Amino acid sequence: MTVAIQDIFRARQRLRPYLTPTPLEAAHELGQGFLLKLEQVNPTHSFKVRGALNAILSLDDKARERGIVTASSGNHAQALAYAAHLFGLHARIVMPRHTPLRKVNGTRRFGAEVILHGDFYDDAERHARQLELEEGRTFISPYNDARVIAGAGTCGLELLEQAPDLARAIVPVGGGGLIAGIATALHTLNPAIEVIGVNSLAAPAVYNAFYGTRYPQIADTLAEALSGEIEGTLTIELSRQHVSRIVLVDEAEIAAAMRWLLHEQGWLAEGGAAVGVAAVLGGKIPRDNRPTAIVLTGSNLDPETLEGVLHPA
Repeated sequence: MTVAIQDIFRARQRLRPYLTPTPLEAAHELGQGFLLKLEQVNPTHSFKVRGALNAILSLDDKARERGIVTASSGNHAQALAYAAHLFGLHARIVMPRHTPLRKVNGTRRFGAEVILHGDFYDDAERHARQLELEEGRTFISPYNDARVIAGAGTCGLELLEQAPDLARAIVPVGGGGLIAGIATALHTLNPAIEVIGVNSLAAPAVYNAFYGTRYPQIADTLAEALSGEIEGTLTIELSRQHVSRIVLVDEAEIAAAMRWLLHEQGWLAEGGAAVGVAAVLGGKIPRDNRPTAIVLTGSNLDPETLEGVLHPA
């Protein structure tokens, strides 16, 4: 199974009645030509609603009737709960115990049953897969699912329409679903566009897969939304085809980017959403004035975490 540009165009048709294009905003302080793609203005305040809705809309009646199960560190959980609520489906969602309370409450708000299990995303996914087998539910991965990737790829189509001269896209990377979709769309329609992924040093799975490194996964990170190990996934296959490179940012750089986004642009961004800006501010990606879009992926942030970022000890 793979994802082609036709799948992304079909996803856009499915999503049109439910989602509107997210804005592209200039970030002059980063340099001429830098733009921010504001995915946090989507329903559930994250890009994840694109993939979750496309996956639900792609299911047949039997799959819907069995109920939905997934694992998520937060944003996919809220998005899938929202999509399930729209269509009257029951969803069981397994979330790691360290998931921010805002994301847990946001998931419950849409009527999903939340199960807190394990310290890492991988622990939660194993439990969700067990429920899939025991209860016959339909499992929808937050990243390793062609329907989810195609839905995420609609963000890439919007970028090309909003910025026809785009030369570079900078995309946060966790499991790789977003960058796989965006890169497939951009690189297929304009192979000259450079697509750069940004991993948190604490959640380095895709970076490790690209470069053969063995950086460990760390649970205590501002970028908990990017956590999770991946191996043999569709996202890696697609990213290797279409992504130019992956860079790493650390916790201090992420915190600085979160502060910068709030103070300079007026946007609240969770840690995983801010890694693209962190890479630019930290000099990992040059400020060379090429037309560049940085994707901001979400704004679901606990007040306690924000307080720690704004007023570090």
